[in-house]
Amino acid sequence: MENNLVLASDIGGTHITCAVVDINTWEILEHTISRSRVNSGQSAKSILQIWAQTISQSISESSVTVSRLGIAVPGPFDYENGISLMHGQDKYDSLYRINVGEELTALLGNNKQVNFINDAAAFLQGEVFAAKLEDKPAILGITLGTGLGSSVWRKNGKAFDADLWNVSYRESIFEEYLATRWFTQRFYELTGHREDGFREILEKHCQTDAFEVLMDEYSISFSDFLTHFSALHQCETFILGGNIAQAFDIISKYNSEKFAPFKIFVGKFAEKAAILGAASLFI
Repeated sequence: MENNLVLASDIGGTHITCAVVDINTWEILEHTISRSRVNSGQSAKSILQIWAQTISQSISESSVTVSRLGIAVPGPFDYENGISLMHGQDKYDSLYRINVGEELTALLGNNKQVNFINDAAAFLQGEVFAAKLEDKPAILGITLGTGLGSSVWRKNGKAFDADLWNVSYRESIFEEYLATRWFTQRFYELTGHREDGFREILEKHCQTDAFEVLMDEYSISFSDFLTHFSALHQCETFILGGNIAQAFDIISKYNSEKFAPFKIFVGKFAEKAAILGAASLFI
């Protein structure tokens, strides 16, 4: 039945993934999954058209009409009103102050109901549901990629954005020391060579002295963030997501004593977690 189905989207700095979800069973209808690469530096019109096309592709694969859209998107963002507030974060600057909800409704059809959730909160809530961790009193979520996401889930509640990306840290804010751009910039400072992202640095340079310095410095910044986040919300259990989190077993070998106080899980469901979290907006 249509009232069980939600079109859920996970939007990151370089992609959009969509699927129809049955929120009665938490089943992602695999045949409806669609993905597109997104250049977040493009014009607002180009970005919105790619998003709308990918959403439409998933909806077209469903056997019934789907009119409810749950979208997980990075912050800063006015989630209640659907307005992007991202600016100067190396992603989606062209959408600044644009009402994304209205624009997507215009592209997709006025019969669509569009709700938004922070991508980190969606990731955390989806991981909690999918991994059956609802018995925990509280869990903190961190996503590491083109930005720094942070979220809080408490038992019998919905995850929410902890909004810690811009907390003051050293000479700037935490995000500037934990996002992908820190790796690429710091690697350039150390070597004079540029790489596109953390994955390229890991694959090509993991045996170098520069990589050792990167990991040592990053592990300290990351553990400092864990300590701050844990103290703020009185919780020591974390779920990590995002591209950088997949290398946590490597990161945590450096300054390992700083990670000892925390119970840390690396998310198992990747983008599917955010999809489920976005669909949960219509529970």
